[in-house]
Amino acid sequence: MRKKVVKKVKISKFEKVLYALAIILVLAAPVSIVFTKSALSEINFKVEKMKKEVQAQEKTNESLAMKINELASLDNIKKVIKSEGLSYNNDSIKNIE
Repeated sequence: MRKKVVKKVKISKFEKVLYALAIILVLAAPVSIVFTKSALSEINFKVEKMKKEVQAQEKTNESLAMKINELASLDNIKKVIKSEGLSYNNDSIKNIE
C-alpha cells in the first residue's frame, strides 16, 4: 500500500488579506444596513412630528387671520366708534391708493 501524500497549500499574505477583507465586508454589510434603516426611521419620525407642528401652526394662523378680519369689519368699527362717543362720517374718510 502506498501512503497518500498530502500537499499543503500555502496561502500567500495577499490572499490572507483578501480573505480577511471579504469576511469583514460580509459581517459589516448587515450592520451598516440596520444602522442606516434605523437612522432613516428616526428621520421619518422627526419629519412626521414637524408636519404635525406645521399643521397646528397653520390652524392657529388661520384662526388669527379670521379674528383680524372680524375686528377690522365695518360693523365692529362702528361699535367701537359709538362706545367711544365718536361719530362715523363717511364723507371725511379718504382712501389712499
